[in-house]
Amino acid sequence: MNYDIIIVGAGPGGIFSAYELSTKCPELKVAVFESGKPLHKRRCPIDGEKVKSCIGCKSCSIMSGFGGAGAFSDGKYNITNDFGGTLYKHVGKKRAIELMEYVDEINMRYGGEGTKLYSTAGTAFGTECIKHDLHLLNASVRHLGTDISYTVLENIYAELKGKVDFYFNTPVESIAIVEGGYEIKCKNGTYTAAKCIVSAGRIGSKWMEKVCRELEIPTTSTRVDIGVRVELPAEVFSHITDELYESKIVYRTKQYGDKVRTFCMNPKGAVVNENTNGIITVNGHSYEDPARQTGNTNFALLVAKHFSEPFRDSNGYGESIARLSNMLGGGVIVQRFGDLIRGQRSTSSRIEEAFITPTLKATPGDLSLVLPKRILDGIIEMIYALDKVAPGTANDDTLLYGVEVKFYNMEVTVDENLESCHKGLYVIGDGSGITHSLSHASASGVHVARNILESVKN
Repeated sequence: MNYDIIIVGAGPGGIFSAYELSTKCPELKVAVFESGKPLHKRRCPIDGEKVKSCIGCKSCSIMSGFGGAGAFSDGKYNITNDFGGTLYKHVGKKRAIELMEYVDEINMRYGGEGTKLYSTAGTAFGTECIKHDLHLLNASVRHLGTDISYTVLENIYAELKGKVDFYFNTPVESIAIVEGGYEIKCKNGTYTAAKCIVSAGRIGSKWMEKVCRELEIPTTSTRVDIGVRVELPAEVFSHITDELYESKIVYRTKQYGDKVRTFCMNPKGAVVNENTNGIITVNGHSYEDPARQTGNTNFALLVAKHFSEPFRDSNGYGESIARLSNMLGGGVIVQRFGDLIRGQRSTSSRIEEAFITPTLKATPGDLSLVLPKRILDGIIEMIYALDKVAPGTANDDTLLYGVEVKFYNMEVTVDENLESCHKGLYVIGDGSGITHSLSHASASGVHVARNILESVKN
């Protein structure tokens, strides 16, 4: 074997697996293969001036590279079992929280010290939400910000680079079972290891499906979240974000009984493009540094769609909606809430005359031509519900960017150790379909590393 352990993917799961293995058992030979670039070379060419929209880079620096898709997110680590994944179903609720708290300790040790840990437990706002049939989920939230998150990743990489072999710009083409372990094939050659940890992330969803087919690993795929990103003046939600920073609010619509939730709230943040397998969707960032903050707050409103047999391609359904948006708008579409309610398309002049300055250059348009009626009705109903606890949410000039899609990787069947049906082959992070957040993905990496270390000791 070339290595004792090969890790596929340098996102949160892969990073924390490598960290735990290399710091607790430095004699192990560990390699990390990553399709993207090193952290310091990750640069999106969109500058808003010369390059205003996605140009389809060979390797998307927003979605891949050291740090994964979370490297340029707003750096929120939610310590909770209420959302962010179902890791607790495999490791137990207490264990899951302990793992997330350990990840938080590492982040603090490598540059996150001084950042604030927020909590939604027992807040007056939670009581106010209940009065209006809104439900605030409980969590402790560590906000690093995009800037501090970058610093933490830099410092962790500096710790790892002398102990772990990193192969950047090296996509793994396939994984095969061989005598004594596993063989991974790349364009520049093949490598073997006794154990393999796969942490492909969301951008690796299609590749992960291929691997599971080839190795006959059982999977299920039933969910996709579709919606918009809302942008409004920061003052509208300041009474919430100043105390809680991140508030996950869930609402069940009266019309259809669908669940709509807020997601990824970015106080004084910016709306950004996201490229997933060539499809342009929308996301949001925020910064800890006051000099980089804006006057707007943004968050996603997502409607969860669960599919039953025989339909299995939930991600394909989400992709088709996103492609329609790309077809009509050349990328992301933006529309004023007032225009949407009146059934009229937003125009450049209406956007310019609004009492809010967009933080993303997007095409003014009509989201009703893109989003299915049921999903759009749910979003509108949720906006009016939020207006009761955050007056101003339903203002005419509130901006809606579409579409935002959260693709859930098909869930890979693994055991309590996150080990697949093939001994020594582990699947972790968002690529497993089990985790949907930075904290859960990172915790899954620690959990698997500790399991491997136990087997090495024995």
